[in-house]
Amino acid sequence: MPVNSHVNRAIWERLKEHPLAWVGPGLITGVADDDPSGIATYSQAGAQFGLNMLWTMPLAFPLMAAIQSMCGRIGRVTGKGLAANIKGAFPPAVLLFVVVLLFIANILNIAADVAAMGEVAELVTGLNRHLMTAFFVFGTLILQVFIPYHRYVFFLKWLTFSLLAYAAVLFTVHVPWAEVAIRTIWPKFQLNSTSAAVIVGVFGTTISPYLFFWQASEEVENMQGELGAVSLLSDGRGAGKELRRIQWDTWSGMLYSDITAYFIILATAVTLHAAGVKDIETAAQAASALRPLAGDFAYTLFALGILGVGLIGVPVLAGSAGYALSEAMGWKSGLERKARDARGFYGVIAVSVLAGLLIQYSPIAPMKALFWSAVINGVVAVPLMVVIIVLVSKKSVMGEFTVGRPTIVLGWIATGVMGAAAIRMIMPG
Repeated sequence: MPVNSHVNRAIWERLKEHPLAWVGPGLITGVADDDPSGIATYSQAGAQFGLNMLWTMPLAFPLMAAIQSMCGRIGRVTGKGLAANIKGAFPPAVLLFVVVLLFIANILNIAADVAAMGEVAELVTGLNRHLMTAFFVFGTLILQVFIPYHRYVFFLKWLTFSLLAYAAVLFTVHVPWAEVAIRTIWPKFQLNSTSAAVIVGVFGTTISPYLFFWQASEEVENMQGELGAVSLLSDGRGAGKELRRIQWDTWSGMLYSDITAYFIILATAVTLHAAGVKDIETAAQAASALRPLAGDFAYTLFALGILGVGLIGVPVLAGSAGYALSEAMGWKSGLERKARDARGFYGVIAVSVLAGLLIQYSPIAPMKALFWSAVINGVVAVPLMVVIIVLVSKKSVMGEFTVGRPTIVLGWIATGVMGAAAIRMIMPG
């Protein structure tokens, strides 16, 4: 929705001059990818296998970047989110299948993330974890519902710096860089059910369906915030510049995310694994285990990083569900809209985060919620990635702005990797 008041227009113009305005949805999407549940997965990989899981990140980077750049391109070219495009190009059953499972998976993922944030906050402050979890849930909900997107996104971009905490941890411990380089290229591990499960977890948390919906919709959100801007299908002038921006923004955002995940695996490998600590279930447990091994400073940095990315990850999870369901139902949507103008959209966001909070008081353990979220995402990701590749290849959807062959090839490779991961995940043993 365009910014239509003189006050909002003046604020928008000032914010556009800030250096953080140069980066777009790709950065926030990348950081949201390293949410607390993702940090737990990467920590487990480093603790259990040491340096021998570092190779997963260089492989994952081009695959995740290719898929996310497709999603951003779909949003900017068509002026519609991913769910709206699926609705127009595929049978209703396809959209219903994807959106319902996405909504359930996101609630379970939110439950795991806010539980980790509450646990970490208790470790740092000494306050009750359930109280801190409620504080984070209502805090993120208030920001999303009552603060316009062009201001809210500015805060999210500042929070992306929290990922630097994981690079800083490496300055507090000894790192055998020569061995790190060798193991990144030539790992040593047996491919069995245990290692396969960790690899599946790493790729599953790196390439996640909720990020697809979020990035496409945020490109639409950004477009609507620009005065006079329309979809590239409606006006292709300046398309080259816009598509290059999306490409740069997405690939740089995914690189930031990927390097951070690499640092988390590395930090836990040279501390926890080296000390014989090989069983990590939560991000908070990883931070707590670091304390006696790497000192208070490393522990604090790791813990603050978890809180920072959680404050991005939870809104992205809730927001992606809001966009997907609203577009599927034909409701008005957008973080720039006031709550009274998009009740269904904000209602989905509220239900998502509050349901995640309620799970904390149910018999469902947060790690069990995370497990089922991973299973559902694994089921949804592969057909959804096929749908995305089909959409960006269709001239009837993208006009003259279809995606080039190299990106399509990377997209199919990513789909194959995720398909293999999904099959392995549901196989017994």
